[in-house]
Amino acid sequence: MSVTSTDPLLPWQGESWRQLQQLRERLPHALLFYGAAGTGKTRFLEAFAKSLLCESPTPEAHACGVCPSCNWFSQSNHPDYRRVRPEVLEDEPGEDDSGEEKKTAKASKAPSKDIKIDQIRALADFMNVSTHRSGLRVVMLYPAEALNTAAANALLKTLEEPPPGTMFLLLSNRLDRLLPTILSRCRKFALNAPGHDEALAWLKQQGVKDADAWLAEQGGAPLAALEAAQGEGREALDELLRQLAQPGVDGALRAADKLQKTPAAELVGWVQRWLYDLLSLKSAGVVRYYPRYGKELGRLAERVDALALSRALRGMGDRRAIADHPLSAKLFIEEMLIDYARMFD
Repeated sequence: MSVTSTDPLLPWQGESWRQLQQLRERLPHALLFYGAAGTGKTRFLEAFAKSLLCESPTPEAHACGVCPSCNWFSQSNHPDYRRVRPEVLEDEPGEDDSGEEKKTAKASKAPSKDIKIDQIRALADFMNVSTHRSGLRVVMLYPAEALNTAAANALLKTLEEPPPGTMFLLLSNRLDRLLPTILSRCRKFALNAPGHDEALAWLKQQGVKDADAWLAEQGGAPLAALEAAQGEGREALDELLRQLAQPGVDGALRAADKLQKTPAAELVGWVQRWLYDLLSLKSAGVVRYYPRYGKELGRLAERVDALALSRALRGMGDRRAIADHPLSAKLFIEEMLIDYARMFD
């Protein structure tokens, strides 16, 4: 999408922006934005942060794009702005809000997926010096659910006694994973996902082929759909779906061998969506994520009972908890696919 300096928002974010401006006269010291992953929340927050620091905002309260503050921000070296996120996201530009693991150049040690206490402590010097342009200091932190316990407690102390002139912008995909004490000290602001037609139209503008299928497979999240369409995971996803459509122990072993280099957490998510489609088809006659496999899902739904599907979905939740660090990726995938196949014996 072509983005101008005066309107950096995605098409579905205009109303949220207008609602946010109503808070501008009396901004709280901490705003917690939340919504579905893959819908552009990070882009929205960065546009807001830039506008807060801008010295000549437009009538619509967007950043002007030309003042010294905007130039610093665009070059990622604004002295009054800090972005706090896990190491695993540090090699990526600030437009992804999924919180999912990214490829990184740090090969010697796996980058952390947590926001650590040292990152929160490092904000102390930033917050205790005068601002460079006599304006706000802005801290953007995401995803907030990545705060480990020590970091969350350290941030809580700062939120309880916020430094003057400092604005915290937190972003979360999952409010249920945040400490209640963090939630209570932030003003919550919902960022809604786009409607299906709006998201589909935007994907088509980006030149995505089979946009409807990509959007469905990503649960209606357009940025996640765009990333998937442009990424390298299509072959792995198709391999997995072929196996799920024709379950069997031999096929599970072959698929595990082919898929062992694919992040296990991604595979778990894909299988969860497949199981959800089976259960949804069986109970309501609706396929949400994989409509191109409608016939195969229909045949499988006739061979399995709803209770078994519910148990399998709960089991996938347990698998997701250990998917980031399986002892053996191949064995992890084998067990997952064999357990799935046994439902149809």
